[in-house]
This record gives sequence, C-alpha cells and structure tokens, in this order.
Amino acid sequence: MTTSRTTRRPLVIAAVMAAMAMVAIEATIISTAMPGIVGELGGLSLYAWVFSGFLLTQTAATIVFGKLADIHGRKPVLLTGIAVFLVSSVLCGFAWSMPAMIAFRLIQGIGAGAIQPVSLTIVGDLYSAEERGRIQGFLASVWAISAVVGPVAGGFIIAHASWSWIFWINLPVGLVATALFVAFLHEGERRERRPVDAPGAALFTVTVAALMVGLTEAGEGRWTVVAVAAGLGLVAAVLLAFQERRTTEPVIDASLWRRRPIAAANATSLLAGMALIGLTTFLPMYVQGVLGQTPVVAGMALTVMVLGWPVGATLAARNIHRFGLRRILVFGSLLLPLGALAFVTLQPGSPPAQAGAGSLIMGFGMGLLSNAALMLIQEIVPWTQRGSATASNIFSRNLGSTLGATVFGAVLNHGLSGAGSAVTADSLQRALAAGGLAGEAASVRVVLQHALHQTFWAVLLFSALAFAVALMVPHVTLGRTREAPAE
Repeated sequence: MTTSRTTRRPLVIAAVMAAMAMVAIEATIISTAMPGIVGELGGLSLYAWVFSGFLLTQTAATIVFGKLADIHGRKPVLLTGIAVFLVSSVLCGFAWSMPAMIAFRLIQGIGAGAIQPVSLTIVGDLYSAEERGRIQGFLASVWAISAVVGPVAGGFIIAHASWSWIFWINLPVGLVATALFVAFLHEGERRERRPVDAPGAALFTVTVAALMVGLTEAGEGRWTVVAVAAGLGLVAAVLLAFQERRTTEPVIDASLWRRRPIAAANATSLLAGMALIGLTTFLPMYVQGVLGQTPVVAGMALTVMVLGWPVGATLAARNIHRFGLRRILVFGSLLLPLGALAFVTLQPGSPPAQAGAGSLIMGFGMGLLSNAALMLIQEIVPWTQRGSATASNIFSRNLGSTLGATVFGAVLNHGLSGAGSAVTADSLQRALAAGGLAGEAASVRVVLQHALHQTFWAVLLFSALAFAVALMVPHVTLGRTREAPAE
C-alpha cells in the first residue's frame, strides 16, 4: 500500500492532476482539430471512430488495470499506463492515414484506461475520506477546466501549428507527471504475489469491446456489424464466466460487484452517466437549432454544467461529516431529475438561461453524486480491492455514457420519424455544424423541437431512475482501518 510516511503527498497529487489533465484535455482538444485532420488524411467515413475507438479501449482497460494495481501495486501500473499513453500520442502525431490514426487512438485509450482509475486509487490510499473529498474536488476542477480549455487550445494549435501538436503537447505534461511519481510516490514491498488472470483479462476486453462496437454501430444503423459484434460478445461473455469461476484471482470479482453498496452506487453512476450524455449531446443542438441561438451561446449553456461539477464535488467534501456519504449521494442524484425538468419544459421561445440553469443544476448534482459514490466505494474495501473497486465505478459511468449515446440517439431518430419528416439526425448535425438552419428553418425547427422534446423526457426518465437506485445505497460509516504496508 502507498504510505504517507515516506510519500510527499502534495507533490504526488500534483502528479495525479497532471496525469489526469493529460487524459481529460485529450478527450476534448481533438474535437476542434478533427475537421483539419480529416481534410489531410481523408477517411471521412471513419471520423467517429477516432472518438469511439479511444473510449472503447479506455473503458475495457479500466477494469483490467484496476485489478493489476491491486496485484502489482499502483506505481508500476500507473507508470506503464503513462508510458503507453505518451508513446501512442507521439504515434498519433505521425499518423499517415485515418486507419493508422484510429489504431494509435486505440492504444492511447489503453493508456488512459490505466491512468484514470489508478490515479484515483492512489488518492484513496493516501487520504482519509475527510481529506479525500477535498482532493477530488481539485480533480473535478481538472476535468472542468479541460472541457473549457481543450476546444479553445485545439483551435489555437490548428490556426498556428500542425495538428500533430494536438497530441505532442502531452509529452512534457506526461514526463513531468512521471518524474514526480518516480521521485515522490513510494510503496512498501508487497507481502504477497498473486497470479494475473490473463485469459480473463483478454476475454473481458473482447466482451466489452464487442458490446461497445455493437452499441456504437446500432446508433449508426449498421445492423450487420451489430449482429457480428453481439455474437462475438456473447461467446466471449460465456467463456469469461467459465474462466472467472475456475481461476483463483478473477479479473471480475463477483463477490465485490455483488456487495450492495458497490452494486447500488455503480448502478446509480451508470444511470447518471446515461442522463449526462443525453444532456451534453443534445442540449447544444436544441439551443442552436430550436432556440435559434449562436454556437457560442449553445456552448455556454453546456459549459455551466462542467463548472457546477467541481463546485458540487467541493461542497460534498466539506459536508461529509455533517450529512454522511449516503445523504450527499442521494441529494446529488435528486438534483439530476430536478435539472432535467428545465429541459422538458423548454419551448421555442424559452430564454437560453433556462437551459443553462438546468445544465448547472445537473452538473452540481453530478459533482455531489460522483464524488460521494467513489468515496463510499473506496471506504468499504481493503487495499487489496481498492483498485478494482475504484475501476468498477469509473467503468460503470463510462459504460453509461456509451449506452446513453445509443439510447438517446434512437429516441431522437424515433422522434424525427414520428414527426413525419425526412429530416435525419445526421442531416441536422451537418446543418448545425455548417452554422445553423437555413431555408426551411421554421419547419425544421418544429421537427427538431418535437424530437428533442422526446429526448429530454428520456433524460428525465433516466435521471429519475438514478435517484431511485441511489435510495438503495445503504449507510456507510466513515473511518475505515488504514492498512500499513510492509517495508
């Protein structure tokens, strides 16, 4: 276990923030650069896979690296993840075609899948629940700032330098983080060496990858690919179940996932992740396409969500002892449907501030919910399971985002077809990306209002489900025993 007696905690947290900023900004900065990258490399039909490929491997790798961190210690696993991320970032900058770019992004996602869960596990090792909440407020701020700075930085780089620097700027940040971890993060010698379930890790990766490919392609209506992915995923899932029953150290520890606090907190995070992706995907479209506002206003309506997140996380930290983790988690989940009410009541004449208010409330609720859920899970497990438990929560939220993207995309398409129009989600997105809705703008706005209204009702539904599941989370007493490592 990591020990605060020999570890310089402030410098380690600085390294954690640097590592997580590297991953967070990479997830947003590339969005601005992609049109220029596609213009140079070609392969427009593969555009979406530059984003979804990264998320696919990141989600699949999260559980595997969380388990490896429990077996081999946090430091070597995290340093390996940073190294993979940096090498793949260099390769992305040298990509000569879109298939090459996607291949390198897949590898980059593997590195990100190690950095995020293991970094948060280190925070759980170093700090008590009371201290950890405050630190995780800082980490939430990293994601919020990256969400705002990333697209701006991407635009600046594209305007003044090669798009390769979108990826190469990771190098100095990653090297600084690596140096800080090497110098100031010290772990005691492990008392035991446990075997690695390599077949289970491989089968789990295939299962999750097939699931996410199926969900992604379902959103695009490519049903042949969906059928192949579903078949492959089913076979891999069956083999995984047999493998995990026979191995002594399974990647998926069923006893861990079945524990009521962990199961309920992860289910809440999954449903909240679904609701959040609905907000981030479709709110800008509504503000721009129905309310007739500029892209800047649409972006601001969403930006307040990422600003409310760290505020909620920080307030959760300051009130842990006053209210307890369960009450904070439940209250945060309650704010999700309350914020979603602002969206289902939107009308073509509504002020953009109404959309921003709902976005702010949901972001604030996610800050409370996500912080409390992660701390609750880390509080009830020993060191030897903390990496796996932390990874399970991050995995659930990422999977929720993928599920939500598919579900809400289907709801939008149903709303468009139900309006008796030939307008499609793709044509709408192209029109919005081109700067607005021209020509038959009035009729298109009516169609879009109808379809997005249904989508916002779906967001409200999943937000309400998240609140209902959060009520099933039991009370957890703070003040776990902090294990001392062997030196």
